[in-house]
Amino acid sequence: MAQGTAGVSQVQLSRAELAAADLPLYEGISLSRISLVNTPALAEVAGKELIAAGVIGFDTESKPTFQKGEISTGPHLVQLATEDKAYLFPVSRSTDFSALKSILESCAVMKVGFGLGNDRSALQSRLEITLANVLDLGEILRGPGHRGTVGAKVAVAHFFGQRLQKSKKTGTSNWASARLSERQMLYAANDAHVALKLYRAWLASQQPG
Repeated sequence: MAQGTAGVSQVQLSRAELAAADLPLYEGISLSRISLVNTPALAEVAGKELIAAGVIGFDTESKPTFQKGEISTGPHLVQLATEDKAYLFPVSRSTDFSALKSILESCAVMKVGFGLGNDRSALQSRLEITLANVLDLGEILRGPGHRGTVGAKVAVAHFFGQRLQKSKKTGTSNWASARLSERQMLYAANDAHVALKLYRAWLASQQPG
């Protein structure tokens, strides 16, 4: 586990309480601050900026499977975010993901996100990428009122007093598509970006006084 995780959050808001709460919407990152990293040159630039950030938000998306016994071929998209920008890395068999591999395997930058167990195993088994310096916020934010891990929606309500909207239709869309829609780009980018913002909020809550 990454360094800096000594404190334990007291997130106690349940999913039922969240559903009943009347909260303002969480706006999230705008499309103008999202970069689609689909060339080696863009990947090299993004890699330098991401590693220099020290801590980045992280998530992946995969094309859903609908048939019984069907095996996922994902991840098809990897999302990484700094405070100011989100980077979307499409992944396919023909993709040169050496720059992405360097970022994810680097110990110089911490990757923070939610429910990263599946991401870790998929990256290892399908892309031979071994994640390093990773912090699963779903684990460290769990308070006494929770069984299992805390999700981003509950964490946003707890720390920001806002409602994080996540479209099920977009979440289960075709992430292997050669052309992502604006809705897909916003959904994916915000998954990574909100994780970083929540990490910062959690870190601030651990400071005495």
